[in-house]
Amino acid sequence: MGAIEHPPLIAIPGVPDQVLYTWITMAILCALSFAATRRLELVPRGVQNFMEIVLEQFLAMLDDVIGHEGRRYLPLIATLGLYILMANLLGLIPGLVAPTGNLNTTVACALIVFVTYHVIGARKVGVIQYLKHFAGPLLGAELFPNRAVDLAFKVVLVPLFFVIEIFSHLARPLSLALRLFGNMAGGHILLAVMFLLTMGMIGWTFSGSLGAIGLGVPGSLLLIAFTSWFLFPLKLLVAFLQAFIFCMLSMLYIAGAVEEGEHH
Repeated sequence: MGAIEHPPLIAIPGVPDQVLYTWITMAILCALSFAATRRLELVPRGVQNFMEIVLEQFLAMLDDVIGHEGRRYLPLIATLGLYILMANLLGLIPGLVAPTGNLNTTVACALIVFVTYHVIGARKVGVIQYLKHFAGPLLGAELFPNRAVDLAFKVVLVPLFFVIEIFSHLARPLSLALRLFGNMAGGHILLAVMFLLTMGMIGWTFSGSLGAIGLGVPGSLLLIAFTSWFLFPLKLLVAFLQAFIFCMLSMLYIAGAVEEGEHH
């Protein structure tokens, strides 16, 4: 894997690769935004039409998952989705680095979602009221007719529910970060393995033996065809799919915080 990715085509001494390529991703997205809004027209064309279609898809997802109120979270979800997608696509270009193939980048994105949906829930109902829902439905329910027995059970069960809910919420950013990182890093490793196998097969072909020529040529062509027509399209699909999954889970977490606030 290191034989392919290091050093990348663009590098600045002292700047980590994921930081540099995050800047490159941001520059590409800013250029797209500028091109789309430079000359706004009532009947959109070109880049403006493309970006409007993309934003309409984000709005449709927000309406389906959160409801009409979810449109206020379009800047967050669209920014995360476009950034993750563009960062994933950078990794498909030979010599470039996908920022999402680094755990620091994916953890940062996951923590943004984690903090945001808790802030949304706390602002809806207040910090104390929001923390109460971590205890489950027990606080507002009457479990037993006898008040003493009911209170005793709540004293035992409420802390248990609270701990379970805390671990459940802490697992969310962990799963978001590891899922995105694992898929992107795994794809890079697979491409690296196929590249090294192809180079080894080609080198064996030029060794001069009859067996190497007879097996090396078709083997090299088969590996090149497999990488070009199956592996690369698969990684392209994964790049889009992982951006979609990250955005969808983020919207579901925000929807849960909003619904909790509306319930209270």
